[in-house]
Amino acid sequence: MLRFVLLLSFVAAAASQIPYVMGLTQSKPASQEGTAALRSASGQGAATGSGLGVTLSADARGHFQATFRLNGKPVEGMIDTGASSIAINEATAKRLGFSSNSLDYRYAISTANGSTKGALVRLDRVEIGSIRVTGVDAMVLKDDALSGTLIGMSFLKRLSSFQVADGSLRLVQ
Repeated sequence: MLRFVLLLSFVAAAASQIPYVMGLTQSKPASQEGTAALRSASGQGAATGSGLGVTLSADARGHFQATFRLNGKPVEGMIDTGASSIAINEATAKRLGFSSNSLDYRYAISTANGSTKGALVRLDRVEIGSIRVTGVDAMVLKDDALSGTLIGMSFLKRLSSFQVADGSLRLVQ
């Protein structure tokens, strides 16, 4: 029952973010380096870290986007507190080391783009700046259902705190 509730929450949150993520990834190239690089609409932005904390600045739309390291590989992701889980697409999953044969698309998911199937995976580690969390659940969606990466509560709830204030998001491990 808990899995069903989590999956339903994830679907609702992901569906609301699909149009934004699709537009975002089509207009901006992915960053090649930097675990805490932040991109805003103007191409500028800041992510600063101290100790086991990272502060992200909101982009022009008020969203928090940064380069995370998933299983050691840089991946552009948008923080989504409404998503129950990290959501990645099929192409990203393959780049992170999940073979097509290992992905079990058994979860029916409805998004803003229609219905698709999702596969549950476990990421060895998720990193941003000085923050490192191991064993994080993620949902893999087909490429036509999700073009970017959403960083949801399966990562955020593993932090000691996260807080938004004055256009910044502070993540603390």
